[in-house]
Amino acid sequence: MEIKTQLLILKSQKGDADALNLLIQGAYPSIYQLSFRYFGNHDIASEITQQTMIQIYQQIQTLKDVNAWESWFYKIAINFCHQESKKQKNSKVISIHHQTEVQGFSQNDIRSNPSKKLESQEITQMIQKAIQKLPEEQRLVLIMKEYQGMKFREIAESLEISENTAKSRLYYALKALKKTLNDWNIHQEILNYVI
Repeated sequence: MEIKTQLLILKSQKGDADALNLLIQGAYPSIYQLSFRYFGNHDIASEITQQTMIQIYQQIQTLKDVNAWESWFYKIAINFCHQESKKQKNSKVISIHHQTEVQGFSQNDIRSNPSKKLESQEITQMIQKAIQKLPEEQRLVLIMKEYQGMKFREIAESLEISENTAKSRLYYALKALKKTLNDWNIHQEILNYVI
Protein backbone atom coordinates (compact mmCIF):
# COMPACT_ATOMS: atom_id res chain seq x y z
CA MET A 1 0.00 0.00 0.00
CA GLU A 2 1.18 3.49 -0.79
CA ILE A 3 2.38 5.70 2.05
CA LYS A 4 0.06 8.42 0.74
CA THR A 5 -2.96 6.15 1.29
CA GLN A 6 -1.76 5.25 4.77
CA LEU A 7 -1.43 8.94 5.64
CA LEU A 8 -4.90 9.67 4.27
CA ILE A 9 -6.35 6.90 6.43
CA LEU A 10 -4.63 8.22 9.56
CA LYS A 11 -5.78 11.78 8.83
CA SER A 12 -9.31 10.54 8.15
CA GLN A 13 -9.40 8.73 11.45
CA LYS A 14 -8.51 12.01 13.15
CA GLY A 15 -11.46 13.76 11.52
CA ASP A 16 -9.90 15.23 8.36
CA ALA A 17 -12.86 15.32 5.94
CA ASP A 18 -10.69 16.22 2.93
CA ALA A 19 -8.48 13.18 3.49
CA LEU A 20 -11.54 10.96 3.84
CA ASN A 21 -13.00 12.34 0.61
CA LEU A 22 -9.75 11.55 -1.23
CA LEU A 23 -9.77 8.01 0.17
CA ILE A 24 -13.33 7.45 -0.92
CA GLN A 25 -12.72 8.89 -4.38
CA GLY A 26 -9.88 6.40 -4.77
CA ALA A 27 -12.02 3.45 -3.63
CA TYR A 28 -15.16 4.39 -5.53
CA PRO A 29 -14.26 2.85 -8.95
CA SER A 30 -13.20 -0.47 -7.41
CA ILE A 31 -16.36 -0.75 -5.32
CA TYR A 32 -18.60 0.19 -8.24
CA GLN A 33 -16.90 -2.30 -10.56
CA LEU A 34 -17.20 -5.11 -8.01
CA SER A 35 -20.89 -4.34 -7.49
CA PHE A 36 -21.59 -3.96 -11.19
CA ARG A 37 -19.89 -7.24 -12.07
CA TYR A 38 -21.75 -8.94 -9.25
CA PHE A 39 -25.23 -7.84 -10.35
CA GLY A 40 -24.77 -6.65 -13.93
CA ASN A 41 -26.99 -3.68 -13.14
CA HIS A 42 -25.91 -0.04 -13.03
CA ASP A 43 -28.62 1.12 -10.60
CA ILE A 44 -27.96 -1.64 -8.08
CA ALA A 45 -24.20 -1.14 -8.36
CA SER A 46 -24.60 2.61 -7.78
CA GLU A 47 -26.80 2.00 -4.74
CA ILE A 48 -24.37 -0.50 -3.21
CA THR A 49 -21.45 1.81 -3.91
CA GLN A 50 -23.30 4.68 -2.21
CA GLN A 51 -24.16 2.53 0.82
CA THR A 52 -20.53 1.42 1.05
CA MET A 53 -19.30 5.04 0.90
CA ILE A 54 -21.68 6.01 3.70
CA GLN A 55 -20.49 3.15 5.88
CA ILE A 56 -16.86 4.04 5.24
CA TYR A 57 -17.63 7.63 6.33
CA GLN A 58 -19.33 6.39 9.47
CA GLN A 59 -16.82 3.70 10.43
CA ILE A 60 -13.37 4.82 9.28
CA GLN A 61 -12.27 4.98 12.92
CA THR A 62 -12.91 1.24 13.30
CA LEU A 63 -10.20 0.35 10.76
CA LYS A 64 -7.42 -0.91 13.01
CA ASP A 65 -4.76 -1.81 10.43
CA VAL A 66 -4.16 0.84 7.74
CA ASN A 67 -2.61 -1.86 5.53
CA ALA A 68 -5.99 -3.66 5.48
CA TRP A 69 -7.77 -0.68 3.84
CA GLU A 70 -8.68 -2.45 0.58
CA SER A 71 -9.82 -5.69 2.16
CA TRP A 72 -11.79 -3.64 4.72
CA PHE A 73 -13.77 -1.63 2.16
CA TYR A 74 -14.28 -4.72 -0.01
CA LYS A 75 -15.77 -6.53 3.02
CA ILE A 76 -18.24 -3.68 3.46
CA ALA A 77 -19.19 -3.74 -0.24
CA ILE A 78 -19.50 -7.53 -0.24
CA ASN A 79 -21.82 -7.40 2.76
CA PHE A 80 -24.09 -4.97 0.90
CA CYS A 81 -23.95 -7.26 -2.17
CA HIS A 82 -25.05 -10.18 0.03
CA GLN A 83 -27.90 -8.14 1.49
CA GLU A 84 -29.11 -7.05 -1.94
CA SER A 85 -28.84 -10.59 -3.27
CA LYS A 86 -31.01 -11.85 -0.40
CA LYS A 87 -33.56 -9.10 -1.09
CA GLN A 88 -33.71 -10.10 -4.74
CA LYS A 89 -34.12 -13.78 -3.90
CA ASN A 90 -36.89 -12.98 -1.44
CA SER A 91 -38.73 -10.84 -3.96
CA LYS A 92 -37.88 -13.23 -6.81
CA VAL A 93 -36.45 -10.38 -8.87
CA ILE A 94 -33.72 -11.30 -11.27
CA SER A 95 -32.25 -8.31 -13.02
CA ILE A 96 -29.69 -8.64 -15.74
CA HIS A 97 -30.00 -5.27 -17.45
CA HIS A 98 -26.58 -4.47 -18.65
CA GLN A 99 -24.96 -1.65 -20.51
CA THR A 100 -21.43 -2.33 -21.49
CA GLU A 101 -18.63 -0.75 -23.36
CA VAL A 102 -16.76 -2.97 -25.71
CA GLN A 103 -13.11 -2.95 -24.81
CA GLY A 104 -10.41 -3.21 -27.42
CA PHE A 105 -12.21 -1.18 -30.08
CA SER A 106 -11.33 2.27 -31.28
CA GLN A 107 -14.15 4.62 -32.31
CA ASN A 108 -13.21 3.95 -35.96
CA ASP A 109 -13.59 0.18 -35.48
CA ILE A 110 -17.03 0.66 -33.96
CA ARG A 111 -18.18 3.04 -36.71
CA SER A 112 -16.81 0.85 -39.49
CA ASN A 113 -18.11 -2.44 -38.09
CA PRO A 114 -21.36 -1.95 -36.15
CA SER A 115 -22.33 -5.62 -36.52
CA LYS A 116 -19.15 -6.69 -34.75
CA LYS A 117 -19.91 -4.21 -31.96
CA LEU A 118 -23.42 -5.61 -31.60
CA GLU A 119 -22.15 -9.20 -31.55
CA SER A 120 -19.54 -8.27 -28.97
CA GLN A 121 -22.17 -6.61 -26.76
CA GLU A 122 -24.40 -9.66 -27.03
CA ILE A 123 -21.56 -12.01 -26.07
CA THR A 124 -20.60 -9.73 -23.18
CA GLN A 125 -24.20 -9.83 -21.96
CA MET A 126 -24.24 -13.63 -22.23
CA ILE A 127 -21.02 -13.83 -20.21
CA GLN A 128 -22.56 -11.55 -17.59
CA LYS A 129 -25.65 -13.80 -17.45
CA ALA A 130 -23.41 -16.86 -17.09
CA ILE A 131 -21.54 -15.17 -14.23
CA GLN A 132 -24.90 -14.44 -12.55
CA LYS A 133 -25.66 -18.18 -12.61
CA LEU A 134 -22.60 -19.00 -10.50
CA PRO A 135 -23.01 -19.66 -6.79
CA GLU A 136 -22.43 -16.45 -4.86
CA GLU A 137 -19.13 -17.48 -3.27
CA GLN A 138 -17.67 -18.52 -6.64
CA ARG A 139 -19.01 -15.41 -8.39
CA LEU A 140 -17.33 -13.11 -5.85
CA VAL A 141 -13.93 -14.78 -6.18
CA LEU A 142 -14.17 -14.73 -9.98
CA ILE A 143 -15.04 -11.03 -10.04
CA MET A 144 -12.35 -10.10 -7.52
CA LYS A 145 -9.63 -12.08 -9.32
CA GLU A 146 -10.50 -11.63 -12.99
CA TYR A 147 -12.12 -8.18 -13.01
CA GLN A 148 -10.62 -6.45 -9.99
CA GLY A 149 -7.16 -8.00 -10.47
CA MET A 150 -6.83 -8.84 -6.79
CA LYS A 151 -4.27 -11.31 -5.47
CA PHE A 152 -5.50 -14.50 -3.78
CA ARG A 153 -4.19 -13.19 -0.46
CA GLU A 154 -6.30 -10.04 -0.79
CA ILE A 155 -9.36 -12.04 -1.81
CA ALA A 156 -8.88 -14.37 1.15
CA GLU A 157 -8.62 -11.41 3.55
CA SER A 158 -11.69 -9.69 2.11
CA LEU A 159 -13.84 -12.82 2.23
CA GLU A 160 -12.29 -14.16 5.44
CA ILE A 161 -11.36 -17.48 3.83
CA SER A 162 -8.06 -19.27 3.20
CA GLU A 163 -6.09 -18.65 0.01
CA ASN A 164 -6.58 -22.30 -0.96
CA THR A 165 -10.34 -21.89 -0.62
CA ALA A 166 -10.19 -18.79 -2.82
CA LYS A 167 -8.18 -20.71 -5.45
CA SER A 168 -10.60 -23.62 -5.30
CA ARG A 169 -13.62 -21.35 -5.71
CA LEU A 170 -12.02 -19.68 -8.73
CA TYR A 171 -11.27 -23.08 -10.28
CA TYR A 172 -14.88 -24.23 -9.89
CA ALA A 173 -16.21 -20.86 -11.05
CA LEU A 174 -14.18 -20.96 -14.27
CA LYS A 175 -15.14 -24.60 -14.85
CA ALA A 176 -18.86 -23.83 -14.38
CA LEU A 177 -18.60 -20.68 -16.52
CA LYS A 178 -16.98 -22.64 -19.35
CA LYS A 179 -19.67 -25.33 -19.13
CA THR A 180 -22.49 -22.77 -19.21
CA LEU A 181 -20.99 -20.96 -22.19
CA ASN A 182 -20.48 -24.29 -24.00
CA ASP A 183 -24.11 -25.22 -23.26
CA TRP A 184 -25.14 -21.92 -24.86
CA ASN A 185 -22.89 -22.65 -27.88
CA ILE A 186 -20.52 -19.82 -27.08
CA HIS A 187 -17.15 -21.35 -27.79
CA GLN A 188 -13.62 -19.95 -27.75
CA GLU A 189 -13.67 -19.28 -31.49
CA ILE A 190 -16.71 -17.04 -31.10
CA LEU A 191 -15.13 -15.20 -28.18
CA ASN A 192 -11.93 -14.66 -30.19
CA TYR A 193 -13.93 -13.34 -33.16
CA VAL A 194 -16.12 -10.81 -31.43
CA ILE A 195 -13.98 -9.62 -28.54
